[in-house]
Amino acid sequence: MKIKVMIVDDQPILAEGIRSVLATSDELAVIGIASDGVDALEKMQSNVPDVVLLDIRMPNMNGVVATGEIKKRFPSVKILILTTFDDSDYILSALNNGACGYLLKDIGAAALIDSIKNAYAGDTILPAKIARKITDAAKNVSADRELRIRKAFGLSDRETEIAVMMYEGFNNRQIASALNLSEGTSRNYISAIYLKLGCDNRTDAIRIMKETLSN
Repeated sequence: MKIKVMIVDDQPILAEGIRSVLATSDELAVIGIASDGVDALEKMQSNVPDVVLLDIRMPNMNGVVATGEIKKRFPSVKILILTTFDDSDYILSALNNGACGYLLKDIGAAALIDSIKNAYAGDTILPAKIARKITDAAKNVSADRELRIRKAFGLSDRETEIAVMMYEGFNNRQIASALNLSEGTSRNYISAIYLKLGCDNRTDAIRIMKETLSN
């Protein structure tokens, strides 16, 4: 069975170009093209794709908002953000809303096809320059905050780095990608952090850190 793909882009010539590229793969089938998030949600009512290629800057409903709405209504759909803008705020917002990856529009045809297949298989798609953006965002947190959290709970340097990222709202997948860790290793560090904070879930961990930092 072919992987069903929907292309969402407000520039018709680009959308048609992507459709032509995907048509070269026997494993993919483009089931529709939408001009923005609103149009995409309407079309999905009758034909739900497996993977959505979603432009991030569109009228009516941009890619960040559309990602959240699509995942809310169709949780199983994989969303790949496709854009010319490698802006870290957009990257984190889209990933936090449920996107499974982020691609720049200068990607080659073969790499685009492979990325769709990998996203469908459950992989997180983050090109090197995107991963660096996330890493940079993680590094821009307050040094004072890191020091206070490390001292308060006796965390190692790596545990402190991950605890601060959790505090900043990064999810497990983003932490693993930013720090070049496997998701399993990331989870192990987080479990160790829970133990040292005296809790067993992320919500309580963040609450405890907030209480510590507010004192």
